[in-house]
Amino acid sequence: MSAAGTVAPRPMGMGAAATMVMLCAIWALGQIAVKVGVTGISPLWQAGLRSLGAAIVLAGWMSLRGIPLRPAHGMVPWSLAIGTVFALEFVCLYIGLSLTTAARGSVLLYTAPFFVALGGHRLLADPLTRPRIAGLALAFTGVVVALSDHGDGVSQGDWLGDLLCMAAGILWALTTLIIKATPLRAEPPERALFVQLAISAALLLAASLAFGEPGVFAATPIIWAAFAWQVLAVASFSYLGWFVMVQRHSPAKVSAFTFLTPLFGVAFAAVLLGEALTLSLLAAAVLIAGGIWLVNRR
Repeated sequence: MSAAGTVAPRPMGMGAAATMVMLCAIWALGQIAVKVGVTGISPLWQAGLRSLGAAIVLAGWMSLRGIPLRPAHGMVPWSLAIGTVFALEFVCLYIGLSLTTAARGSVLLYTAPFFVALGGHRLLADPLTRPRIAGLALAFTGVVVALSDHGDGVSQGDWLGDLLCMAAGILWALTTLIIKATPLRAEPPERALFVQLAISAALLLAASLAFGEPGVFAATPIIWAAFAWQVLAVASFSYLGWFVMVQRHSPAKVSAFTFLTPLFGVAFAAVLLGEALTLSLLAAAVLIAGGIWLVNRR
């Protein structure tokens, strides 16, 4: 046990690393799905419907496994807190991505590992050693290099959108630290996720109505396909996997893998949209791989 009363994290083996790589690929497509989705569904309404849909899917899964939906005794205040932070994260992310480019939004969102590492160092007795600092910096440099060559016709983005995506990254880090540093670490991952989805669904849908969003205003098959990906792949499967990983392993080490997500986004754009693979992208892959090695080496 650490000074903060937390259980010692498990080492990151090959299976855990492969799981994180898969989750990063899902999230990369998730960012594209959000960008597509906001062209036909208002940002907050889309985020709220996503949380609601994922909560329903997860409730069915929990029912089959015999996991109660109700939080354990004494968990309600922490559940309300993390659900609120979770909702605020997606207020910032969805509005931010509607204002700035997906590339800039992804870079700013995935500053979260910096804040997780800093918070874990202070709150979780998870040492922020020099090699780990160097690894985080190296991996982030790789992301910047990968996204530096945007091509023609892409603007630098709106400053408000940039700031909102940065705020989403900070709030994401905060949810990770709350789970790891509070009694929520003893909750089943399914219930911890369900609480966040259910509370955020109510808050996000209420916020959408309060702001007078039009809701679904241009429904097309591609819009609904993007929305379905967000509900089933991202908010249901991948988030459950994320919280399991956070509970089992060092938050800073797990979060370090999220630097792969913007790189996957660039690669998917090359495969799906015919964008060229540049030397910058290849250099970024080397930088990111080196950063992950530094963070995870014993």
